[in-house]
Amino acid sequence: MPPLPGAELVQTPVQLYRYLLRCCRQLPVGAVRNHYQHAIRQSFRVHSDEDDLERIQQIIKRAIEDADW
Repeated sequence: MPPLPGAELVQTPVQLYRYLLRCCRQLPVGAVRNHYQHAIRQSFRVHSDEDDLERIQQIIKRAIEDADW
């Protein structure tokens, strides 16, 4: 699955969060979708205190690449 349109526009953690949840809409309804939505929410909470801009950009880049399930 190629990244959704707009992946290149993701610049902030909140934009990434919304982008990844939109990616989940392409998954079948059920346990798989729920699993990934939960993982996205947990990851967002874990990294919510990150303040290093370079690290944030690394996380965003990696998350978009990984969304290519």
